[in-house]
Amino acid sequence: MASAGKELSLSPGLLYLPGLLDRAAQESLVEQIRAIVERAPLYVPVMPGSGRPMSVRMTNCGPLGWVTDKERGYRYQPTHPVTREPWPPIPAVLLDLWREIAGYGKDPEACLVNFYADEAKMGLHQDRDETDFSAPVLSISLGNTCLFRIGGLLRTDRTRSLKLESGDVFILGGEGRLCFHGVDRIYPGTSTLLKAGGRINLTLRRVNP
Repeated sequence: MASAGKELSLSPGLLYLPGLLDRAAQESLVEQIRAIVERAPLYVPVMPGSGRPMSVRMTNCGPLGWVTDKERGYRYQPTHPVTREPWPPIPAVLLDLWREIAGYGKDPEACLVNFYADEAKMGLHQDRDETDFSAPVLSISLGNTCLFRIGGLLRTDRTRSLKLESGDVFILGGEGRLCFHGVDRIYPGTSTLLKAGGRINLTLRRVNP
């Protein structure tokens, strides 16, 4: 599953593992994500209050899924907001990856599946809708390369950018768990993994202590 990527620590709690998943592992994971999407279709989330749609489409797998809507805002819930069905289980390969590298004793409860078309982006934000900040957030990139921006604990802190390629893994944990981060752009045509282009980002999260 894993290839010999070089581990890079950016600052306390932030860990970048480029090329951790080899091509075969990526292809297998994409097939499993497709099966998840068949059961829990991608939908367009909207911002609280304004109802403005995000530029990504998303779904989830696991006991809980992260959702957002105009009326109730950001939260986790056990069912898909459109189908009202329970989320599909997290694939065993992702649970194994978490257990191997997350450094946390409990399994993730949610895996967000974000699909970025080539024009999509994600503004700077913190992942803080969980009640357990001692658990890391583990992010996996599949498909086209993105320009990922990471800052500090304040929105006004200085940021740095790096290109996340297909098969890369990034962990926000420890002192870096609540660092602001976002995706500034997608680079079309940088990967042949997804036939229609775009990027899939998987984020594994532990919601409760």
